[in-house]
Amino acid sequence: MGITEKAHAWFESYLTGQSFSVSWLGQSSTVHHLATGVPQGSVLGPLLFAIYTTSLGEIIQSHGFSYHCYADDTQLYLSFPPDEHTVSARISNCLSDISKWMKSHHLQLNLSKTELLVIPAKPSIQHNISIQNDFLSLAPSKAVRNLGVVIDEHLNFKDHVASVARSCCFALYNIRKIRPYLTQHATQLLVQSTVIFRLDYRNALLTGLPGCTVRPLQMVQNAAARLVFNQPKRAHVTPLFIELHWLPLAACIKFKLLTLAYKVRDDTAPIYLNPLAKAYVSARPLRSSQDRWLAVPTPCSGQSRLFSCIVRQMWNDLLSTTRTGASFSIFKKLLKTLLFREHLLN
Repeated sequence: MGITEKAHAWFESYLTGQSFSVSWLGQSSTVHHLATGVPQGSVLGPLLFAIYTTSLGEIIQSHGFSYHCYADDTQLYLSFPPDEHTVSARISNCLSDISKWMKSHHLQLNLSKTELLVIPAKPSIQHNISIQNDFLSLAPSKAVRNLGVVIDEHLNFKDHVASVARSCCFALYNIRKIRPYLTQHATQLLVQSTVIFRLDYRNALLTGLPGCTVRPLQMVQNAAARLVFNQPKRAHVTPLFIELHWLPLAACIKFKLLTLAYKVRDDTAPIYLNPLAKAYVSARPLRSSQDRWLAVPTPCSGQSRLFSCIVRQMWNDLLSTTRTGASFSIFKKLLKTLLFREHLLN
């Protein structure tokens, strides 16, 4: 891994000489020495686990899968044509090799949290996929939870919107019960930390959805603003949003997409996003070369919600002074001001 000399000595001293005992009712068990593992909750734990599991990626890729790892959660991705009949076998073989690797590395595959989601290219396409092997029986799920987001097989996110709206309404209900005892500032802080945070989380995934699908979340945001100012149910929310300096949900989604686009242009986004927002390169030098355009792809028929299809046009429609912000913080300020005027002041 390229860790040598003093840094290697630090890691060695941290990982060796560990022991544990159990204390119960004032009595302690015999001390046992540990040859493996790191202290639970340690700062280095996630980093060392990522290093320890590096070779897992080679096994996954050898079966033709892409993957993402987040802490101890590993996700496998496979794109295949509708008429391919070897998918079940490929998935089964890959999981079998992963299980063998885990056993050899003293890890355990969590079968209860292993799920399969099949997303067809078109709703009319049906896939008959099921996994059967010595240690696992797996059928496709209609929806799965991925890092707090409910992803369904049709990518309409109705289940996710319903889940977020339900949890936000419960939080608002609890805050409303104690609202008479709270100041306006305290209520705002509480609402932002328990409700607005949920509305902002991964909201870029809602891009391009019909208004009727995301309307429950906008209604939650409206109710949150009224609760902060202790206003009745029918009170107009635009003046409240202006005073709170909140963007409506549609503007929040656009803000999230455009900040991602800025990071891609600035080479600070995850590398797998880079091919989705390529810079426009002119065939000859132009004065507009400094405007930081994105190359617009050919029309994406039936795929208008794709990040690569929608973010480029959004980005190119921005004012040049906004696109060319000197830093990410300046860009965010300019963008929020622009969206604030567009959605609330016009």
